[in-house]
Amino acid sequence: MVKAKIKIKNPTGLHLRPAGIFCNEAGKYDCSIMFNFRNSTSNAKSVLSVLGACIKCGDEIEFICDGKDEEAALSAMLNIVNDGLGE
Repeated sequence: MVKAKIKIKNPTGLHLRPAGIFCNEAGKYDCSIMFNFRNSTSNAKSVLSVLGACIKCGDEIEFICDGKDEEAALSAMLNIVNDGLGE
C-alpha cells in the first residue's frame, strides 16, 4: 500500500468533466485506488464517489493505492491532479 497527499489546483474543483478524467485515469490500473477527504474514504474509480466528495479548489486529498501496480497508479494520479485535470 502506498499513500500520498495532494492539493486540488484546478479552479473549479472536481466537477463532472475533471471527475471523469480523474476516474478514467484511475480505471487504467488494476490496484485499488481510494482517496481520503474530510474523514471519508471514496473510490477514485467511481464518478459518483468523486462527485459526492464535493472537492473544491485548494482542498487536500490523500490517495491510497493498494495492489500490484500501486506505485504506477499513485504516480499517475498525482501527475494528473498536478496537471490540472484538463483545465
